[in-house]
Amino acid sequence: MTALTVGVVKETGQGERRVALVPDGVAKLVQTGMTVLVEAGAGEQAWFADDAYARAGAAVVPFSELFERADVLLSVGRPPREQVRENQIVIGMLAPLIDPRYARDLAARGVTAVSLDGLPRQLSRAQTMDALSSQASVAGYKAALVAASTFERYMPMLITAAGTAKPAEVLVLGAGVAGLQAIGTTDRLGAIVRGYDVRPASRTEVESLGAKFLVLKTAADAAGEGGYARALTPEEQQAQQKELSDHIARHDIVITTAQVPGRRPPLLVTAEAVKAMAPGSVIVDIAASELGGNCELSEPGRTIVTGNGVTIVGASNLPAAMPIAASNAYSRNISALLMHMVHEGQIAIDLDDEIQAGVVVTHGGEVVHAATAARIAELRPSTAGAAE
Repeated sequence: MTALTVGVVKETGQGERRVALVPDGVAKLVQTGMTVLVEAGAGEQAWFADDAYARAGAAVVPFSELFERADVLLSVGRPPREQVRENQIVIGMLAPLIDPRYARDLAARGVTAVSLDGLPRQLSRAQTMDALSSQASVAGYKAALVAASTFERYMPMLITAAGTAKPAEVLVLGAGVAGLQAIGTTDRLGAIVRGYDVRPASRTEVESLGAKFLVLKTAADAAGEGGYARALTPEEQQAQQKELSDHIARHDIVITTAQVPGRRPPLLVTAEAVKAMAPGSVIVDIAASELGGNCELSEPGRTIVTGNGVTIVGASNLPAAMPIAASNAYSRNISALLMHMVHEGQIAIDLDDEIQAGVVVTHGGEVVHAATAARIAELRPSTAGAAE
């Protein structure tokens, strides 16, 4: 039987510095009998040289050869549609719920699309494949450092001959993986930290990291499936925003991390709340995206300063700012998923498998992921068939 040929693509997304597979990951796949091709320069932005891949057992090739030879393409983001051919398998963070047309078009091209962001994270056997968590951990850590470097005062309390500098007061909104990492990091930097989440069960985790849990009188239990929070009703969200605004104004730094898979992030920091913050305050919005952010005024990929002196960082892709750590973690995740799907040396699609049912988006010319198919059905007929 012909060995499975795996190709590692060079990312083309703006500002993206990660790579899907690092040299250590190549070596492990080669040991299983796979042939690994790496597009020339794929790892250079993460400081993994072509020579390192060659030493690990990969063949470094131009994209044209990768495109022709690879049975499976490994990526971080979405490869352009035209870079994936019929019968090829692409594995990456494809975000089909955000861009269902991309999934629809891959299905039409006969491509099998596998998206790590659909992984059923509640399964213990899927933990090694959990790229969302590994990348969120990097994002939360980096968010704390970005906040500290942007804030123009000390984070910890300092007592000097020139006087005492009081510690910064930090509020982290959202206590998922990113939020908890941000809480732990800002606490280690010496700030006074408070955390808030709409899931009451997260209180123990927040407090275990040395922070205080912010309790809102208007809070509703919004625990959802898979460890995520559910979307709040408009009434719940309005009540939350109003009470949160008073707390936000009393903090020097606000880090927002709340997201709902495939949907617009919840609005937590309104424009009015920003106006009430003191000059020199900082907001780092990890959830900033083209869909919106947790802060009403944030812009993805941009840092702005408001008229009242509040700096808002639209931190839309922080893992890309730490490409070595992020790529190492992602490489382990994608390798684990790939190996889970390989049977007798080849990819074996099995939609009865709970993990594959969550990550396989398209196969056999169809969109087989139920949530993505439903999202495609929501598209207006005049739009759904339009050429992209």
